Amino acid sequence: MMTHPARGESYYDLFEDWDLVVSSVLEQYGIRIYSAEFKGMKWLEFSALISGIGPDTALGRIVAIRAETDKEVIKNFSEDQRRIWREWRNKSAKQKSKEEVQNYLEMFKAAFARMAGDGGG
Repeated sequence: MMTHPARGESYYDLFEDWDLVVSSVLEQYGIRIYSAEFKGMKWLEFSALISGIGPDTALGRIVAIRAETDKEVIKNFSEDQRRIWREWRNKSAKQKSKEEVQNYLEMFKAAFARMAGDGGG
């Protein structure tokens, strides 16, 4: 749900959508991001949880709007949904380089490793 199956394109930003991530992880899995349980979680487990976020969560609903390509569906979006869709399209047009994205992911992995007190593996 979180990526376009054919293109592997992501429809969320881990940093900008952090509040939605926090809410959705709690909603779907019952895990509080700012808890001791989460602090012991490895990066790979967290990544897998995010990949499995469903469409009935806060993040899932936003991703569904951002990923929509059917012009008839988009035509029937509410004003707020169109704003969400349009903002994502504009942001995607100015997308960060793959190197920048990889650097951000490495920073997150390192932060998880420090929280867990290990090498992050």
